[in-house]
Amino acid sequence: PGVVKEGVIQDKESLANIIKMACNTVKGKKLGTKYVIVSLPEEKSFSQLIQMPKMTEEELRLALPFEAENYIPLAIDKSYLDFQIIDAHKKDSKHLGLLVNVMPKSIIDSYVLSFKNAGLIPCVLEVESQAIARALLKNEKTASSVILIDLGYDSTGFIIFSDGSIRFTCSIPISSQQLTNAISDSLGINLHDAEILKVKHGLDKKHHSIDKIIEPILLDLASQIKKYIDFYHGHSNHEYFPYDGKIEKIILSGGGANLKNISDFLSEELKIKVELGNPFSNIIQPKKKFFPPENILSFTAALGLALRGASEQIDN
Repeated sequence: PGVVKEGVIQDKESLANIIKMACNTVKGKKLGTKYVIVSLPEEKSFSQLIQMPKMTEEELRLALPFEAENYIPLAIDKSYLDFQIIDAHKKDSKHLGLLVNVMPKSIIDSYVLSFKNAGLIPCVLEVESQAIARALLKNEKTASSVILIDLGYDSTGFIIFSDGSIRFTCSIPISSQQLTNAISDSLGINLHDAEILKVKHGLDKKHHSIDKIIEPILLDLASQIKKYIDFYHGHSNHEYFPYDGKIEKIILSGGGANLKNISDFLSEELKIKVELGNPFSNIIQPKKKFFPPENILSFTAALGLALRGASEQIDN
């Protein structure tokens, strides 16, 4: 606690030591490489789908920093910028769609330094939403638009995925820990006992005292999800927005997704099908269960990073 707060590293030395300890105490086969795939905090990134005239990738890299200033509320000269080309659905389009990801250099540099201090070499850095989508979506394809909701410890990730790529992301400042804090404050108990009650009862109407405490927070979450869906529909460029714009379903991940009855609750509030994700959708599950069922969703991003690592060719 306190080493990383809301995606910002507060203590690089402690984080490096934690990483070292994790590598040295890992069960099973020991790590055979120093190269690592690193997930960057969604809440500190900014993603925007923008349109530019058709040009080569080299020309795009030169022109994009100037164009991005019109869309990105971050200082471009103090940020790292990358992009993914999105194909238009009109074959005669004279433009390119670009999904632009931007993050402050200070954030990325601090993560790189922490891993280097732990004796590791970051070879790929990507925002958490990319790893989550890779883990949850079979071959990273969907029949229509879906929303991925990652209910994390200190924030909730919101991802719209459509036609083979992420189209929109944001971070919602509502978290699983916020529910625990509310139970602790309301009942006057410590956080450990509050966490036990949250996990045991969740939104079970038979235990109305807990349901009553956490429901207002989850209603706020549902309201913010609605707001971002409306924002996306109103601002997306439909030349790069496939299908009819309808959201087929919402897929939940993260430790908070284990909250009892949360899928039914969100489905009722949002009038959209909601289901728990399967982080092993692109992995052959071993016969031996390495993850307790109640913990699998907490490892969604980590499994997505592992899939990226398995596909990378690292040149020494």
